[in-house]
Amino acid sequence: GSVCASTLSMLNAGVPLRAPVAGIAMGLVSDTVDGETRYAAMTDILGAEDAYGDMDFKVAGTSEFVTAIQLDTKLDGIPASVLAGALDQAKAARLHILDVMAQAISEPDEMSEFAPRIITVRVPVDKIGEVIGPKGKMINQIQDDTGADISIEDDGTVFIGAVDGPSAEAARAAINAIANPHMPEVGERFVGTVVKTVAFGAFISLSPGKDGLLHISQIRKLVGGKRVENVEDVLAVGQKVQVQIGEIDPRGKLSLEVVEDNNAATAGDDSYDDSDDE
Repeated sequence: GSVCASTLSMLNAGVPLRAPVAGIAMGLVSDTVDGETRYAAMTDILGAEDAYGDMDFKVAGTSEFVTAIQLDTKLDGIPASVLAGALDQAKAARLHILDVMAQAISEPDEMSEFAPRIITVRVPVDKIGEVIGPKGKMINQIQDDTGADISIEDDGTVFIGAVDGPSAEAARAAINAIANPHMPEVGERFVGTVVKTVAFGAFISLSPGKDGLLHISQIRKLVGGKRVENVEDVLAVGQKVQVQIGEIDPRGKLSLEVVEDNNAATAGDDSYDDSDDE
């Protein structure tokens, strides 16, 4: 019962099984008749048959293979022919159970976004170092940001283990942004993270390994066009801000613009003091 229930529950959760598995418990009774020991195998035994019988033989498997067996016996030995007969009975019962299970659910449902999973990504071998980063800085950052566990093989196969779908996909996107990058285009919008402030503006991380400069002239738009003496009065490291790419120079450096309907820098607006402008 537990084997069948496990198969049904995993299919219902969307787990991609190679094949459904069912289990059956076989029993055995024996007695001496006219000086000869005779045996009778029983299919799908109950508790009393287990307690008073001579054997508890559990067989689990798919329609093609036996995947697990477990046998307890009170006898000193069981003839091979008797066990072979019990296995034949177990197969017939298993196939019948699998047919009944297939009537309930025959294919995996769509996997719930809340289900744990392991997914793989292939990256070019020459990009492995970029994904890992100096002293593991980049891969550790991705793991901290997404909550996923990431391991990389020498052939470029990346295994991502996560407790749910969004975490796994966030890690996949971050890795692809480094190893299989999407080339940004002018006008493309991002919700970026402030990673550094300088006198002339702030550097915004758009994706792992891809930063752009938000000039101080653009930062003024976050405070209604007022003069900004110190970038730190408006933006702080770690703060989210909605930006778009305004220009890409021949070297690939990105100049960013504030999106006019930006609400992401409210913390900066609240902390900004415009008394110096009066």
